[in-house]
Amino acid sequence: MGGQASTGGSVQSLLGTTNTDWMSALCPLLRDVPLHHLSIPGSHDTMTYCLNKKSPISQTQSRLLQLLGKVLPCVTRPVVLRWSITQVLDVTEQLDAGVRYLDLRIAHMLVGSEKNLHFVHMVYTTALVEDTLTEISEWLENHPREVVILACRNFEGMTEDLHEYLVACIRNIFGDMLCPRGDLPTLNQLWSRGQQVILSYEEESVVSRHGELWPGIPYWWGDQVKAQELIQYLERMKSCGRPGGLFVAGINLTENLAYVLGHPSQSLRKMTLPNLPCLSTWVREQCPGPGAQCTNIIAGDFIGADTFVGDVIRLNEKLLRCSRVPFAAHVECGREEWVWGGVPASP
Repeated sequence: MGGQASTGGSVQSLLGTTNTDWMSALCPLLRDVPLHHLSIPGSHDTMTYCLNKKSPISQTQSRLLQLLGKVLPCVTRPVVLRWSITQVLDVTEQLDAGVRYLDLRIAHMLVGSEKNLHFVHMVYTTALVEDTLTEISEWLENHPREVVILACRNFEGMTEDLHEYLVACIRNIFGDMLCPRGDLPTLNQLWSRGQQVILSYEEESVVSRHGELWPGIPYWWGDQVKAQELIQYLERMKSCGRPGGLFVAGINLTENLAYVLGHPSQSLRKMTLPNLPCLSTWVREQCPGPGAQCTNIIAGDFIGADTFVGDVIRLNEKLLRCSRVPFAAHVECGREEWVWGGVPASP
């Protein structure tokens, strides 16, 4: 199920022939660009490929849906599952395909064991968080110049003790791979330190206690059924200016109750796939960099179904065409400058 998309002959010197090690294959000039100014492909709801049809419906869902899940599980759970699955490639296959932002929604099931943490999207996964983080760590060991951004979110049912347990797992599994919180680094800086993981954690009180955790990364979520309306939302967000650090533009469509009731035999996959060409056109029109309307991480559903990952990676070539990359020749008074079309500009 590899799902790798060819990067195309004209940019093979920039990206290599596959996306598996695309960061290490970037043009040397781009290795000195901060991560929040690069174009990085991500997966939305990364772990939904292993949702468990036998798991109870999440406690965050409506009481009615939870009740139906208990009273009519053979009817309710298959429907919920069809509209919950956003990925079919497993986490290693997504990394092999070139994904470098993973959307990890973590939960502790009420009926689960004391320390077992799962992932969740309406229902819970079969995969355990500790096992998945270990799988990511092992992949990184085999790809020492690739960097991943892990967004730990949701935290359903998590107590303070469970948060501390999870942070301890993160430290034990990744160790020196973790990049401590600070200024956003470049690839060259990360490589020189042997660091490969930026881990954001959407629980401010926990972040404040642990220097290896980064604050939650903003995610532009359009909550739209139709591709054109999602694109309009993303363009409105761009018009307001990009956040200062890492951020995600989500090109994932979202069903609502009216749509599900009107399409009882469909699924999120059937809703999404016909819209991918339209969404891909929008992706290819984007440009990374520090400009107010530049994009950074772009996350999508059903990685491997089209050329999405390769399209996002290829956007980095625009930085070279525009010459907006840091050059040693443009350092004045100890300050690195950027160049856009030959005109210096502050980063």
